[in-house]
Amino acid sequence: MKILFINNNGGGFADYLEVDESTTVTILFEQRLGEAKPQDYLIRVNRQPCSPDQILREGDRVSITPTKIEGAA
Repeated sequence: MKILFINNNGGGFADYLEVDESTTVTILFEQRLGEAKPQDYLIRVNRQPCSPDQILREGDRVSITPTKIEGAA
């Protein structure tokens, strides 16, 4: 299925991704950001806060925005 993934980390980008039907927010985060800590990011699905175990659906819009900006005091 296809979702829109918006990564606001660093320079940021948005792209459509093909993901499995059973993909959760946690699985997508781990696939895309690897060793990053989820607690350091604001993760939303369709502009709403979401739970880590939320299963993504066709057409969902997932945005990941860091809450800690590197180099900021």
